[in-house]
Amino acid sequence: MADRLTPPPSVAALRAIAPEIHVLPAGAELWRIYFHAGPHPSRWNGFRSFGPTGARFDHQPPPAKRHRTRAILYASDSGPTSLAEVFQQTRVIDRFADSPALAAFMLTRDLQLLDLTGAWPTRAGASMAINSGSRATARAWSRAIYAAYPNVEGLRYASSMNANQPAFALYERARSSLPTAAALDLPLVAHDEFVLQDQLQELSVAEIVASRFLQPHVKRLCQA
Repeated sequence: MADRLTPPPSVAALRAIAPEIHVLPAGAELWRIYFHAGPHPSRWNGFRSFGPTGARFDHQPPPAKRHRTRAILYASDSGPTSLAEVFQQTRVIDRFADSPALAAFMLTRDLQLLDLTGAWPTRAGASMAINSGSRATARAWSRAIYAAYPNVEGLRYASSMNANQPAFALYERARSSLPTAAALDLPLVAHDEFVLQDQLQELSVAEIVASRFLQPHVKRLCQA
């Protein structure tokens, strides 16, 4: 039976539990999928101020609306993880709907992230279910974490869609860590390597397709 994610304690109680910080160093390469169209059009460096949505770690308080002081950006350390995370609900990669794009960028400074992949969730009373349990409860945890730890700039969590590979939810506190330009910023539809029947691909083979799709760009980034 899967662990049930319990609600967070009070902010005061959470402050009494020392955070486990994962430092994402300057120069670290992050990947993300974003959309040029749809309900929340964005850019490669866009932090979404509207929320909370159904995303796991949105820290905006309900009801859902555009917030002036809170915004979030989801990323990962690989293209395949970003593809799996973004297209997990439909379980297909659609290169056309809402004009998706793939971006990669290098951090300009160290980031202080709360590590949800180690012992901290258990010490805090959440357990590892925070990575895969109720999303509404996970969002409550994110709000409590944001309030309890003002120096935490985001979360490092395990992607349940790609073998627990690292994924990141960056709070607006992390904005100054992004560069002025992306190393890679291209629409998914632009790639000849990403030729799929009916332009759709099941996530079960996403890693194979993505590795072929990303290979020339990864080489280019390493040479930069």
